[in-house]
Amino acid sequence: MAKSTSRAFNLPNLLTYARIVAVPAIVLCFFLEGRLQSSDFARWSALGLFLAASITDYFDGYLARTWQQTSNIGRMLDPIADKLLVSTCLLLLAADTDRTIAGWTLWAAIIILCREILVSGLREYLAALKVSVPVTQFAKWKTAIQMVAIGFLLAGPAGDKILPYTTQAGIVLLWISAIVTLYTGYDYFRAGLKHIVEE
Repeated sequence: MAKSTSRAFNLPNLLTYARIVAVPAIVLCFFLEGRLQSSDFARWSALGLFLAASITDYFDGYLARTWQQTSNIGRMLDPIADKLLVSTCLLLLAADTDRTIAGWTLWAAIIILCREILVSGLREYLAALKVSVPVTQFAKWKTAIQMVAIGFLLAGPAGDKILPYTTQAGIVLLWISAIVTLYTGYDYFRAGLKHIVEE
C-alpha cells in the first residue's frame, strides 16, 4: 500500500497533476475581471501557465522513464492531462472576446477535438480487449505542433504588438496540426480496426 502511494506521488506524477491543475488556472486568467475578457494581461498570464504546463508534458514522461518511476496512474493521467489542456484552450480561444479562433478556423479546432474523443473511445474499447495501441512518434509530433499553435494563439493580439503575425502563425500551425491529427487518427483506427473485425 505504501509503495503504491509513493508511486502515485512521485515527481513525474506530481508534474502530471500540476498540468491538470493548470487547466482551470488558464481559464481563470481570462475571467480575472469577472467576465470573459481577453486583455493583454490575461493572455500573457494564460500563456505563461500554458508554457509551464507544456514543459511538464515533456519532463513527466522523460523522468518516469529515466528514473524508472512509471506507474499505472501516470500512464492513465498523462494523456488525459494533455487532452484537457488542449481541449480547454481551444474552447477558450473560440469563446474569447477577440474570437481568436473563428470562421473556418473553427473547423481545425473541431477536427482536433473530434479526433481526441474518438481515439480515446477506441483506446478504451481496445483496453477492454486487452489490446494496447502504442503512441507513435508522429502522434507525439502532432501534440507538439498543437501545443506550439495554441501558444501562439493564446498570445494572440497581445503577441501581435510585439511580434507581427503572431495570431496568423498560430492559425496556420493549428491547421497543420489538424491535418496531422487526421492522419494520426486514421493511423490509430487502421491499427485498431483489425481487432474490432476479428472480435
